[in-house]
Amino acid sequence: MPQLEPFAVDPARLPAYLEALARVFDGSGPALLPYAAGTPEPRVSYDAADLPDDLALVMSTSGSTGEPKRAMLTRANLEAGAHATHARLGGAGQWLLPMPAHHIAGTQVLVRSLVTSANAMLMNLENGFTATDFADAVAWMMPSRRYTALVPTQLTRLLDDPDATAALQRFDGVLLGGAASSQTLLARATDAGVTVLPTYGMSETAGGCVYAGRPLDGTTVTIADDGRIGLSGPTVAACYLGDPARTAAAFDVDDTGRRRFWTDDVGELADDGTLHVLGRRDDLITTGGLKVAPRVVEDAAVSLADIAEAVAVGTPDAEWGQAVSLAVVPAGGSTPSLRQVRDRLRDALPAHALPRRLLVLDALPTRGPGKPDRAALAADTGWQNL
Repeated sequence: MPQLEPFAVDPARLPAYLEALARVFDGSGPALLPYAAGTPEPRVSYDAADLPDDLALVMSTSGSTGEPKRAMLTRANLEAGAHATHARLGGAGQWLLPMPAHHIAGTQVLVRSLVTSANAMLMNLENGFTATDFADAVAWMMPSRRYTALVPTQLTRLLDDPDATAALQRFDGVLLGGAASSQTLLARATDAGVTVLPTYGMSETAGGCVYAGRPLDGTTVTIADDGRIGLSGPTVAACYLGDPARTAAAFDVDDTGRRRFWTDDVGELADDGTLHVLGRRDDLITTGGLKVAPRVVEDAAVSLADIAEAVAVGTPDAEWGQAVSLAVVPAGGSTPSLRQVRDRLRDALPAHALPRRLLVLDALPTRGPGKPDRAALAADTGWQNL
C-alpha cells in the first residue's frame, strides 16, 4: 500500500529533495507532499486505500481562495510530462532550476532530470533570485543541450542584465510559465536571441502541457460552451486528495475515454488549433454589463514604454458594477498618471476596457511563483480614481 509523507523543501538543501524524488521513482521511498521549509507542515487526512498504487507526489495548489487543493500525481503522470517536454524541445539535456522546487514547475525541472539520468543544476535561492547568481550557475552547466524554466518577472530581470542575457542565449529552450506572458516580453526575449516558450498548465496537469499555444504530444484541449478550458491526456492527475466533491467538479473523462481536467480559465482555439488563454473565469471584469478579459488590458499596458508590469482587476464601483483597475510597476523610474495611461491606451482598447483606476507599485504582490495576487490588489486602498 502506498505511503505519503510531507517533505519540507529547503532552498539551501535542494539535493535532499532531489534524492527523495529519486527514491519515489525507483520505488524505494514514499510518495511526497512537498511544502516550503519554514512554513507549517501540511495536515492532511486520507484513507490509504484511496491512494493510487504508483502515487508519486501530492502537489498543493497556490490556493487563490480558501483551502488549497492537493492534486495526486502518479509516476506515470510525471514521466509522461517529462518525455513530452523533451520531445517538443528536441531531446533531453541538462536543466537549471532557478525557482522554488516545492511548486510543480520547479519539481518538474527535477523530474525531467531524473527520468533522463541527467545532472540537474541547482541554484541556491536561500537569499532570493538574482541575475548574477543565474549567470554564475549557467557557467557551470555541461556543454550539452541546456534548458531552464522561469516566470515572467525572472525573465524581465535577466533581460535587464547584459551578463544574464548572454547566459540566456546559451539555452536551447527557456520555458516561461507561472503567469501570463506579455507579447512585449516575449518579443524582447526573442529579439535578444533567447529561445523562449510560454507554457500553460498547472498542478493538476503535472505542470505545463501546452507550449506556445500548442498541446504537447498526448494532450488534448477542449473549449466548453462557456469558454472554459479542458485539458485531457496522460499528465492529468488522478484526483484531489481527500476531496471527492472538488474532484467531481473538476475532473471527468473526455470522448476518447481519457481523464480530463476542467480548469478555471477561459480561452479560445484558433483555426490552426492554437490555444489562446484569456484568463481565469473569476478574474473576468464585468463593467457596465460588458465583459473585459484582464489579459487584454495587461498586454496593452505593458506595451507602453514606461510600464514594466501590469495586472488588471475589477474593483467595486457604484455606477459600473466593477471598474477596470490597473496596477502597474513603472519602468525607467517614471510614474505614469491614470489620465496618461488612458490616453495612450485609447487606440489599443475599447472604451469600456480603459482603466478607470490606477495603482502604482514598486512590485506586484504574488501568491505563488510569478502568479499575481489579484485579491490583494483589489483590496488595496491606494487606487487613483478618475
